[in-house]
Amino acid sequence: MKTKWKIAVLCGGDSSERDVSLRTGEAVAAALDECGHYVRLIDVRGRTLEELDQNDWDLAYIALHGAFGEDGQVQLMLEMRGIPYTGSGVEASRLAMDKAAAKERFRANGVPTPDFLVLDDTSPAEERRAAVVGIGFPQVIKPAREGSSFGVTAARSVPEAMKGLADSFAFDDRVLVERMVRGRELTVGILGHRALPIIELEYPGRIFDKHAKYTAGVTRHVIDPDLPEGVGEEVRATALVAHQALGCRDISRVDVMLSEDNIPFVLEVNTIPGMTATSLVPDAARASGIEFDELCETIARRAVNQRSRVSHGRLGRSM
Repeated sequence: MKTKWKIAVLCGGDSSERDVSLRTGEAVAAALDECGHYVRLIDVRGRTLEELDQNDWDLAYIALHGAFGEDGQVQLMLEMRGIPYTGSGVEASRLAMDKAAAKERFRANGVPTPDFLVLDDTSPAEERRAAVVGIGFPQVIKPAREGSSFGVTAARSVPEAMKGLADSFAFDDRVLVERMVRGRELTVGILGHRALPIIELEYPGRIFDKHAKYTAGVTRHVIDPDLPEGVGEEVRATALVAHQALGCRDISRVDVMLSEDNIPFVLEVNTIPGMTATSLVPDAARASGIEFDELCETIARRAVNQRSRVSHGRLGRSM
């Protein structure tokens, strides 16, 4: 007889990615309900998890994007409660959320990543100008600890860069200035210890910004794109190493730029990727024969099977 779990799906939150998180949570909750589990969708308000104290949960499925959900905070609170949870642990989540820290880890582990520098909001205008000139053009400017392409700018000149810095500082007090890699934008989902099929993103404009990401019909997902011999394998292997370099587990999405000379450069790792039925990771999973319901249940099962991650430990009905 199939084991049924009592699952709290955590979504919403108060980050800039709240609306995206709500969509992810609703899709995941519906999928897990379809699989026969007892599911409660919890819209997390503020930075407390008081609603979880009212029941004995088998696991929490984290569908919180952005701050609090992806930066290790909610993971730590769940560990303190002894509740198993999906996705990466406290330290890996913190690292992946901080793009600058993640890129330093990539460098230390031999993972190719575009040249970059970091500025904070106390740096004077002269220092900012010298920094953007030093990194070279074109460049991408983004908040160090933000997601869903909020505050991201592509700059080809000093005036564009200075405006981009101001826009990014509206989201974070630390900003990443990254040399733009010309080429093809790819993304690779990681499920467990396996790299899923590559997806290429085709969109108008210079960067995969919020408009391209969330406006229906703007971006085309090309699953398993035509790449030169051996390049696809290298891209997937590089993505898996990036996932492992940060200590990630269960599920992630690794964003990669493939340069014009076919060298993969890792941009970032998303530890809680979008999980609607039409999101990138579900698209890649489906291409490998894993339907959305099965994908969500697989991620949940990995949480249940890794109870040793919980600092206080407990026994549940699904053991």
